[in-house]
Amino acid sequence: MLRFAILGAGSIARTMADTVNGMKGEIEPYAIAARDKDRAEAFRQQYGFTVSYGSYEEMLADPKVDLVYIAVPHSHHHRWTLAALNAGKNVLCEKSFAASEAQSREMIELAEKKHLLLTEAIWTRYQPSRKIIDEAVKSGIIGNIRTVSANLGYPISHVERMQRPELAGGSLLDLSVYVLNFASMVLGDSIRKLTATCVKTDTGVDGQDNFCLEYENGAMASLFTTMYVPTNRMGLICGDKGFIEVENINNPQKITAFRQEGYGKKEIASWNVPKQITGYEYEVRASIKAIEEGRIECPEMPHSETLEIMRQMDEARKQFGIVFPFER
Repeated sequence: MLRFAILGAGSIARTMADTVNGMKGEIEPYAIAARDKDRAEAFRQQYGFTVSYGSYEEMLADPKVDLVYIAVPHSHHHRWTLAALNAGKNVLCEKSFAASEAQSREMIELAEKKHLLLTEAIWTRYQPSRKIIDEAVKSGIIGNIRTVSANLGYPISHVERMQRPELAGGSLLDLSVYVLNFASMVLGDSIRKLTATCVKTDTGVDGQDNFCLEYENGAMASLFTTMYVPTNRMGLICGDKGFIEVENINNPQKITAFRQEGYGKKEIASWNVPKQITGYEYEVRASIKAIEEGRIECPEMPHSETLEIMRQMDEARKQFGIVFPFER
């Protein structure tokens, strides 16, 4: 059984700890590392991990660690993923994969050189809902897809890292990555034109984002995110015979197909998403399977797709006029 380690002890690390503790017999919750030994030890005791480390370097030097989950801010993904790979560890790196396509490419090239698994932990790519939506669209139940829309908003502007440019803060890497992935999963990546605008915070990061994507086949996606207010997080996939509503694109709960009926709508099919531990278990299972098969990427989120989404976010940030301090 693979021994699992978490690098970083913030809130997302706690969700992952709950996840692996719920995956009994699938993976061993082995190590936790934080920048403070007492904090790491408190985490270890709370979640029943075997060992704790007061530095990331110490944990990466542990020969028993098989798979490292990178759970630090976006600005630090590049540094610690490279460090983990150089230490001979397989890596599950939290989304957004890095701060830029250039950083992402360097990370992937090292994984290829070391022949180690490296995959992006964007849970919506691994969840059963992905297959449900794919199959519904491919079935032709709503016809030829012409338009996709999606929104994602949480009142998280008070979270310090969201406001700090040096931590690659803002809505783009934290929230917009989900709507861009949603559009990509439905419409693909043959984008003719990407137009992006944002409203900046006082610290100079993007607080709210808006995107219009035009595709080579004439389809279009309209997407927005905000870190100021909650939204309904709805995804809408529109075809010439009907449309599909996805309840909560960030962790789909229900998927429903409709046909237009007069000025109303008629439900023609619906799919419930299987019960889950936290939703993170699917990316962990995919990582385990890939390691067992000797793969360096997961088919659910191949390296090429990670690079494509990073390219889209680089283009958006260029249009926003935002350059992170560590890029100057």
